[in-house]
Amino acid sequence: MVKGANVALADLSEDVGSVIVSLGWASPTGEGDADVSVLLLDANGKVRSDSDFYFYNHPVADDGSVQLLGKTPTADGSEDRISFDLTAVPGEVERIVVAASRYEGASFGELEDVRITLADAAGEGLLRFAVDDADSVTAVIFGELYRRGEEWKFRAVGQGYATGLAGLATDFGVDIEDDAATEAQAAAEAAADAEAEAGEEPGAVLDAVGGSAGAGGQGGVPASLPVAEPAGQALMDAVPAPRRPEDQADKGQTDAVRTDKARKPASRPRTAKKKVTLPATAKRTLAENDSWRAARLFPVSALKSDRDREMRATSVLLSVMAQVPEFSRRLTAAFGAPAGRMETFTEVSLPHGDSPRRPDGVIRVERAGKLWTALVETKTNGNALKAEQVQAYMDIAARRGYEAVITLTNDVALEGSPLVDVKIDRRRKHKVALWHLSWAEVAHQAQMLIRHEGVGNAAHAWLLQELLHYLQHENSGCHGFQNMGPSWVPVRNGIDDETLCQGDGRALEVVENWERLIRQVCLRLGGELGQKVLPVQRAKRGTDPKERRDRLADQLCLDGRLQAELRIDGTPGVLTVGADLRTGKLRTAVDVPAPEQGYPLSWAKRLVRRLADAPADLHVETLVDSTGPGPRGTLERLRPEPADLLPRDGATRITGFRLSLFKGMGSGRGNAETGFIRSVDDAVHRFYTTVVVHLDAPVARRKPAKERVAAAE
Repeated sequence: MVKGANVALADLSEDVGSVIVSLGWASPTGEGDADVSVLLLDANGKVRSDSDFYFYNHPVADDGSVQLLGKTPTADGSEDRISFDLTAVPGEVERIVVAASRYEGASFGELEDVRITLADAAGEGLLRFAVDDADSVTAVIFGELYRRGEEWKFRAVGQGYATGLAGLATDFGVDIEDDAATEAQAAAEAAADAEAEAGEEPGAVLDAVGGSAGAGGQGGVPASLPVAEPAGQALMDAVPAPRRPEDQADKGQTDAVRTDKARKPASRPRTAKKKVTLPATAKRTLAENDSWRAARLFPVSALKSDRDREMRATSVLLSVMAQVPEFSRRLTAAFGAPAGRMETFTEVSLPHGDSPRRPDGVIRVERAGKLWTALVETKTNGNALKAEQVQAYMDIAARRGYEAVITLTNDVALEGSPLVDVKIDRRRKHKVALWHLSWAEVAHQAQMLIRHEGVGNAAHAWLLQELLHYLQHENSGCHGFQNMGPSWVPVRNGIDDETLCQGDGRALEVVENWERLIRQVCLRLGGELGQKVLPVQRAKRGTDPKERRDRLADQLCLDGRLQAELRIDGTPGVLTVGADLRTGKLRTAVDVPAPEQGYPLSWAKRLVRRLADAPADLHVETLVDSTGPGPRGTLERLRPEPADLLPRDGATRITGFRLSLFKGMGSGRGNAETGFIRSVDDAVHRFYTTVVVHLDAPVARRKPAKERVAAAE
């Protein structure tokens, strides 16, 4: 589409009751990112209330009409997906604005291939619009969905905002008026309640928060409190959600943004709805000794055969999904399922030719009298999907008017590399979507909810904990990707004896499995940390995923190395993971940029102090702007002499420091204790927990004063 063009969704597909909108971009450095946001507007072009504004701290609508699904890595960057159930959008909503914003002074001009795409409920792409003139703006309206009579249409907008997310939200009526007085009042009320319970005089409360209006305050605001609040901070209070750490760093750097029409602060929610999460440490057990085992809701001791494992795993997962709506929405919204009453079934018999077929499970969601149905095919351990079996379920779903077939295995699907090839009969009016889910993704979502984000009540948290315990048990067969494939040993041998040639298909298989392993490492580490962990895939814009993997396979044949990069929120740099198949060594590393101010010797001393608890065999290398390498040494040697990290000539400029850990890699192709997969997982976990956690979080680089004044003008 071109800017300003519009199209009716019904002209593109017959299955547009729910759609998936994806916002994507590529970053030349691999570090650029943006945050998506959605605004529901009435006939006046304004939000009905602040709850019509959805962004990273308010991602889901109560009625299921909007759900921000998070980021997905692509071949040359990342993609943010949003699920819209258009049948659930309230009738008074006329337009849905889809936008994205950058923060900390970054602009969209620094990104490439800025785009929006839209797919129907079956996952088939319907349209694409590239935003080519973003330049220096910090927020962009990509497009909008709007009503025309009984149908929905899409318009390609591409409008930029130099005032960022705050300016965009204010234009559409989101109330981000100064809330300092409201916060002060809330603090006073909380303190008064606490003192009343303690039997103290409530009159002492105002002194505790800075005095009353009569004591030099302004309009009921204590004199010691600021009257104006930064736009980013006020915006965080405009929705019922906790504040984002990055925006906390910007506190005091921008002026408060006010709406033309003030609203009553008292009517605005200021805090997030309390969620239940499980404690990091287990409660003290009442067992007499370690031989006593707690009773489990989902026991695994009786699992003997693969068929038993598949049946039990399917039933366990689907039953928890039916009982924990927060969890089921995390898994099914990405597949186009609406929000509604869910029921799940196992071992259902469906007619197909001469003999009936029995899919492992069925998911049905009812909303407004309409049913959404998906067939589920499950595999555990290393069992692979059978193409003819999946094809049969696709045919059954098409004939019966079902919406999707979901496959669930330990494998990880890659972009452009389907796990099974199925034929789609284009003559059929009804389209069926084929989706894949990895057991590692299921475990990740459960861990994110019960450890970090929270669920509605303690019973839901307990159910998810039992599910997670089941998935992680060795008997369940749901351990995620666990085999580098039959080509692993031949490729290693070919690299050792230098007989592996470019174009060898076995090298491509190893590269694909390496990518699967890295994606799983990201899921596991992200679940533990409660942060986004995504693989960085550097490639030229428009590069086909298969072409990129072919190039990496040829490179593997030449130098015998596998390389990957991981971006973790809150870390100072990209974490790199390398496997040298010639030497049998794994290397995990991170580059720490040099501070903007101070002296090199102070930098070196501070770095060594921060790494006081890091392993003694940590390698530290000074990065310099000259062509040659900088000084390097182990942490054990550098602790008494940090000055050894400085270049001898004293004139070479230091750009940063590279921290690296080396360990032997497993030789086996599987997930055993001595296997390659386990060694990579352990290496990344050890490097993060012993090195990266000790480093300073990245600090937003402030613009020079002249630039800030010019921007304000």
